[in-house]
Amino acid sequence: MKLCYWLKLQLVMRNGGTREEGMMMMGFSSSSVMALGPSNHNLFTQNQTPFSAPKPLLLTSMAEAPPPLPLPLPLPLPSHKHKSSCNSLKDKLPVFLSKRTLNLSIVALLLSAPSTTISIAIAQEQELERYTDTKQGFTLLKPSSWIKVDKAGATVLFEEANRGTNNVGIVVSPVRLTSLGEFGSPQFVAEKLIQAEKRKESTKDAEVIGVSERSGQGGLQVYEFEYKLDSTRGGMKRIFSAAFVASKKLYLLNIAHSDQPENPLDTHTRIMLEKVLHSFDASSST
Repeated sequence: MKLCYWLKLQLVMRNGGTREEGMMMMGFSSSSVMALGPSNHNLFTQNQTPFSAPKPLLLTSMAEAPPPLPLPLPLPLPSHKHKSSCNSLKDKLPVFLSKRTLNLSIVALLLSAPSTTISIAIAQEQELERYTDTKQGFTLLKPSSWIKVDKAGATVLFEEANRGTNNVGIVVSPVRLTSLGEFGSPQFVAEKLIQAEKRKESTKDAEVIGVSERSGQGGLQVYEFEYKLDSTRGGMKRIFSAAFVASKKLYLLNIAHSDQPENPLDTHTRIMLEKVLHSFDASSST
């Protein structure tokens, strides 16, 4: 109500009326108007801007709408480079440790390998002993636990105790040849050996595995052979054989060992038998 009276009073005064006239128009008595004091005819000076009520803002279209104020950009979070560095170090630390551990393991293995190899070699040497027949003129290593037996057709024969099918035999025969090369190549001699094995009634099958040649005492020509033999006498066997000619004698070494599918020749025994094979040679007095 007071606001309505005040607006009417302002309207009268803007049209040149006095405050008293405006109040009388609003229903005040003349005595009440006089009690308020003399009028200044206009409450506004010439240099003052008369009061006007604010006009409501009407938007006729979206184009007239003021642009929205830009939102404040979020403040950047404080960086923790030292923390991320620590994290990266922690991430890399297990990898570094694992690589270091692996390297140490490899070094330990390399350091222990020679001693292990030496131990195996010493053990194998202890299992072998030198046998030399000065009368026939040959020498070789033989398993120390294998015993010497007499057998027709063999110059010397050594057998494993309780397993006679595992044996080392040497046959010495006179020939007209001065060297093994005069008889033929290693492959040719291997074929002759296989043919001789297959002619035996006990042989079921024979197959060459390897052929090689080496130099012996004084440049002596030595042939070496390896083949598999399936026989009714002992079943599957592995045969290592060596031959050379010296002083018009043919020296033939034959090593036989069981090699059954259910119980194949183990690596340790194979290495030992190969040492016997490579040791077969003419003695220095031949």
